[in-house]
Amino acid sequence: MRRLLLFAPLLLFTVGCGVVQSSDDEAADAAREVARHAGERLYGQRPRTAEEVGRSAAGIDGVDVLKVSGTSTHDKDGVDVVVRTSGSAYKGWIDAQEVTVQRCFALRVSPASEWREDPRDVDCPAGPPLAFAPPPEPPRLPYEELRERLPRVPEGGRVDEAEVRRTLAALDLDPAIRAEVKTDEGRVGVLLALPGNGFDPRDCLLARVDPGATEVWVPPRMQRMPGEGGCSVGNALDPAAPPH
Repeated sequence: MRRLLLFAPLLLFTVGCGVVQSSDDEAADAAREVARHAGERLYGQRPRTAEEVGRSAAGIDGVDVLKVSGTSTHDKDGVDVVVRTSGSAYKGWIDAQEVTVQRCFALRVSPASEWREDPRDVDCPAGPPLAFAPPPEPPRLPYEELRERLPRVPEGGRVDEAEVRRTLAALDLDPAIRAEVKTDEGRVGVLLALPGNGFDPRDCLLARVDPGATEVWVPPRMQRMPGEGGCSVGNALDPAAPPH
């Protein structure tokens, strides 16, 4: 019995050390999970520059971006982002103490990346987190101006395509905005669209000038997805039914 009592403090000390080590591991695992979540947020097939990837990663809660390598997601091996994350766990049984650790991980963003790919452990680069300028604002599509300036043709009148084109020219559109005009059966359709990236919904405006009616609208999001044809002058002339 005396021998067991002598061993008890040593046993408690050993178990206590094990708890400390385990809490460090649990905190490191929590930091890794934050990095894995960041990888999920960055995952995707849409082409992006290294700056776009870094900016997106820097906007994720709990993530510091310390290094960005590569040119774009679709160039060579893609983009590598080194992030620093924190994780916490508790040690002790009675007076629990919180243990917090910081770890750095490398995330690869490319078409070859896998969903929930394990972040790679790396040494933390020296220096503060990288700062990224806000993305440039895309040109604004002139919805109100187009609606106000397009000609109104009375019932039984004739729509003049040249007048519609002069209206568009007077709007002094941003060069990034593509304009298309088409006449069909006495109606004139108009498309104003920004370039798409092939993955996200496009930004576009449609208009139609009919004798007795002039309309301007934005197609539903589903119709503006790549391949759906919502951002076309044909959809301005003969609008597709809205998705259910």
